Amino acid sequence: MSEIEKIPLDQTELLRFITAGSVDDGKSTLIGRMLHDSKSIFEDQLSSITNTTRKRGMEGVDLSLLTDGLQAEREQGITIDVAYRYFATPKRKFIIADTPGHEQYTRNMVTGASTANLAVILIDARKGVLTQSRRHTYLASLVGIPHLVVAVNKMDLVDYSQSIFDEICKDFAVFAEQLDLHHVDFIPMSALKGDMVVERGEYLDWYKGTTLMDLLENISITNDVNRDDFRFPVQWVCRPQTKELHDFRGYMGRIESGSVCVGDAVTVLPSGLNSRIKEIVLYEGNVDDAAAPQSVTLTIEDHLDISRGDVLVKTGDLPLVTKEFDAMLCWLSEQPLDPGRKYLIKHTTRIVKAVVSRIDYRVDVNTMNHEPIQTLKMNDIAHVGIKVQQPLVCDDYQRNRSMGCFIVIDESSNNTVAAGMIGSSVS
Repeated sequence: MSEIEKIPLDQTELLRFITAGSVDDGKSTLIGRMLHDSKSIFEDQLSSITNTTRKRGMEGVDLSLLTDGLQAEREQGITIDVAYRYFATPKRKFIIADTPGHEQYTRNMVTGASTANLAVILIDARKGVLTQSRRHTYLASLVGIPHLVVAVNKMDLVDYSQSIFDEICKDFAVFAEQLDLHHVDFIPMSALKGDMVVERGEYLDWYKGTTLMDLLENISITNDVNRDDFRFPVQWVCRPQTKELHDFRGYMGRIESGSVCVGDAVTVLPSGLNSRIKEIVLYEGNVDDAAAPQSVTLTIEDHLDISRGDVLVKTGDLPLVTKEFDAMLCWLSEQPLDPGRKYLIKHTTRIVKAVVSRIDYRVDVNTMNHEPIQTLKMNDIAHVGIKVQQPLVCDDYQRNRSMGCFIVIDESSNNTVAAGMIGSSVS
């Protein structure tokens, strides 16, 4: 069943998506084609990449240069960092993350995928489903990306063969059954020639589906945010020092999931104290209700001891409050994990001291096999146990991404050394 739903022309939601795949599958070229054909680049940009293309002795325009901005990338012809690009059409706004293809840049892909609504996995029609295709699909599944598009690229190099496209779709579907993927769309295309990217082109008449751009503009992302569980981590306690607002005490922050109305019964965690919502304050004034991902100021009927890091939830819909939990951890630092050392964990607006109490296994992202390991090195992904000094208010990552993710910080250097997903496990 297709997830595509037509949306009003005046609705300009923001869709974050990533492109991923093996090296030379055409990720950067695809993004360049989308920007070019949707009229989202300036003339001076086009002139610049045209000149660079000519200096390389190539014909036409190398559209991949629109995203491969680092000098090292241009020299090698590969993407080694996450290149972000913004563009918009009359229907929707987009943020694209062009993620690296090499295995040693796994951490870059995890970073780019952490906030994405959709992933485009590119597959070279000549090569079929490769190990790197499986690895990036696994990572997309691990970080809980709701929508997946498999773009079978370079169809012009296989004479736009329907049988080759069908065989790749079949092979990928067998692999995808092992993962927690909600929905997968398959699109044949040629990013170089422009077929089925923004325009349909002339050579894929046998494909009756939508173009990639049409899918991106119309796919529904309304349910990508958890709408059921109200979670409001307090970021700041507002106490204005004025005569008019002398008694005002508001709790400022962003609604991470769910919704809230004036009069709702709420529980403050981890203390467990109860009250009711008195006011919902926006910059424009008071409102009767609000929902994720709005930033608001809430007031409650009772004077309770609430501070930064506390979480307001609806009474009766309580998340996990714990000092110990399991997680999938992606190690980002060149400095390996020291299992006996204390680190800082930043989860929503709370920072606590923590220790990795055990390492259950490392996931081989190429084969998805579980391997025993004593420590974690850069780009390793492992299932671990974590103990914290103060309780965290959290949900399982697969249910609520915003309340199930955290980062690990080296207290001595203040560097982010890992990213984690609470209770998340993909076998």
